[in-house]
Amino acid sequence: MEQNTTIIRDYYDANPELEWQRLEEHPFEFLLTTHMMDRYIRPGDRILDIGGGPGRYSIHYAGRGCAVTLVDLSRENIRLANQKAAEAGVSMKTHVKNCLHLDELELGSFDHVFLMGPIYHLLDPTDQTRAVEAALRCLKPGGKLYVSFIQVFAGILFDLKNGGNIIRDSTEEDTSPIIQAIVDGNDYRGRAFTRACFTHSRNILPFMEQFPLKKLHLFGQEGILSPNEPDILSREPDEIACWLEIAKRYLEVPELLALSEHAMYIGEK
Repeated sequence: MEQNTTIIRDYYDANPELEWQRLEEHPFEFLLTTHMMDRYIRPGDRILDIGGGPGRYSIHYAGRGCAVTLVDLSRENIRLANQKAAEAGVSMKTHVKNCLHLDELELGSFDHVFLMGPIYHLLDPTDQTRAVEAALRCLKPGGKLYVSFIQVFAGILFDLKNGGNIIRDSTEEDTSPIIQAIVDGNDYRGRAFTRACFTHSRNILPFMEQFPLKKLHLFGQEGILSPNEPDILSREPDEIACWLEIAKRYLEVPELLALSEHAMYIGEK
């Protein structure tokens, strides 16, 4: 685990702007995710964002009047988050800490806890379980937990949208197993942008059902828009807006879940 932790920390420390820019370049994930989260989050609520990177979601909700605490493994992510928060004129608390050592911070309890990065950065299923348990210890009874997964089909979606990758990925020893994992219903744990866990959509609910949570939602964070995102973003604003409204209606259709690169589970403690 320690070796993978170092790989992840070094990856984000080397270029913290990368994750910030990712949501600039791929806006549908943020727009559709906040659409779902806004059903529950209100001004004045306390939010804990675990593994929230440079704080895109933290800063958004701090700007809407929430009391936000951001925790991330990467010191450079936290530095950038503080910079972006200052530029936005919002305040929030920040800590550099591994999510598995969250208890050391003694943060108290929150109305909402985001766990939107750790699950796909932790390769060991036991560590994934520990991360959710740590998050739940910080969540009030009746509070909402938001857990993100990278889906196993995300690798195929990426290669469909980016030419020149699939021949290499389908033949290399490290990446070719992802193709068979989709057929077999397995998760993929191996090389990606870092070493990462890509979860099969059919395995998300069984994983989350081990925790004392009432399922509220399971949805694709990019909705149906991920496969054609570059093309849709090039269209006229009124057509983009129309597609977003249609995507919102389809977010929780189970048969369409794999069209998203990321999936989010929202549960109530």
